Amino acid sequence: MPALEQLSTVVIDCADPAALAAFYQKATGWEITYSDQDFASLGAGDGTPVQLAFVRVEGYQAPGWPDGAKHTHLDFTVTNLEGATEELLGIGASRHEFQPGDGQWIVLTDPEGHPFCLTPVTTGN
Repeated sequence: MPALEQLSTVVIDCADPAALAAFYQKATGWEITYSDQDFASLGAGDGTPVQLAFVRVEGYQAPGWPDGAKHTHLDFTVTNLEGATEELLGIGASRHEFQPGDGQWIVLTDPEGHPFCLTPVTTGN
């Protein structure tokens, strides 16, 4: 048996956990499971074991994009790449002019500057 059995939570540093959780709640449809001024979390509510959480860091500074100093980003699959992009821009995401991948994916940043990627759902042949 491996030492690590299940990834439970991806925790993201930020300035305003409640606001960032609200953005991802709108983006994913997941439920906010806890929220205060220092910590917030959300999960799918369907038994999916992985949650997103946000923790307040004093003096938080967003990672740059593109910037080799960033260490982590989230990837989400979507059925309609352009439609999802427009919806996310409408709730507070931003789209940087630098877009690697020749249109295979789209890089957005959340309201606190964390980059995340949208990739189209692929079906196996």
